[in-house]
Amino acid sequence: MPIAIAGSIATDHLMTFSGRFADSLVVDQLDKISVSFLAHKLEIRRGGVAANICFGMANLGQRPVLVGAVGEDFADYRSWLERHGVDCDSVHVSETQHTARFVCTTDDDMAQIATFYAGAMSEAREIELAPIAARVGALDLVLVGADDPEAMRRHTAECRTRGIPFVADPSQQLAFGDGELIRDLIDGAEYLITNEYESHLTERKTGWSDEEITSRVGYRVTTLGKDGVRITGRALDEPIVVAAAREVTKADPTGVGDAFRAGFLTGVSEGLPLRESAELGSMLATYVIETVGTQEYEIGTGRFLERLAEAYGQESADLIAGHITCPRP
Repeated sequence: MPIAIAGSIATDHLMTFSGRFADSLVVDQLDKISVSFLAHKLEIRRGGVAANICFGMANLGQRPVLVGAVGEDFADYRSWLERHGVDCDSVHVSETQHTARFVCTTDDDMAQIATFYAGAMSEAREIELAPIAARVGALDLVLVGADDPEAMRRHTAECRTRGIPFVADPSQQLAFGDGELIRDLIDGAEYLITNEYESHLTERKTGWSDEEITSRVGYRVTTLGKDGVRITGRALDEPIVVAAAREVTKADPTGVGDAFRAGFLTGVSEGLPLRESAELGSMLATYVIETVGTQEYEIGTGRFLERLAEAYGQESADLIAGHITCPRP
């Protein structure tokens, strides 16, 4: 079941400053601010929602198609993704702009000064899905994730026109998009995926009630943080609620939602029931919580299935076992 994942592709440059920003800021002179901070630590992390989701799916044995726009500086990142099983042949490479970048400095008080450079992401609106579908044979599902807003609108419209089922995953763009854009992105989606806060924001911005949104999508998948995930839909007599899998340690929550999507879409692709698909997503999400970075975790099939059985029972683990292939035994 070929699945395309459209959305942001970016790198995160994370710096640490030993001190307090507040000690260098003069409140009544902020209109003339000119300061610099000596960072003692720099971490460069691969990121972007589409790339994170694709990485997770590939680690479960899928061959997801990455759809997004990057700069010519993407070469090393491309090699990393392709080495892990991601199809990068449909990534658009800008001739003039760099890959999107998030640059953030954090001080000892955990205060942050950050800048996001969209760069090549703005060219994602030039990507058409039809040639991608022709290259891979067909597209059975397209996830439209956070990206250049016009790219998101275009991908969604093309899915409707061509009859390709799509997953609406607006995430970060919900904070910036107006009601018209958000209504356009979610209406008719096979799956709408948000966290609990985003679900309420969706209702407020669209002006649609929970019942009306549910009537306009196939399934509404709402992640609930430590409380797991809830799935509702017209075809369901009652909601499916899956508890979060227990993590061994908490290192960094960044990218947890992307990992859930990767596991959930792997289950959908493999024809697993919704409950088991959500359990697979929740289990993969714990691997991200336990590591620093969104693509730094490693999966072994045996231990992964053991943890699935511990969290959701042996029957669930046995059912999922035949549908995943992890990089390690």
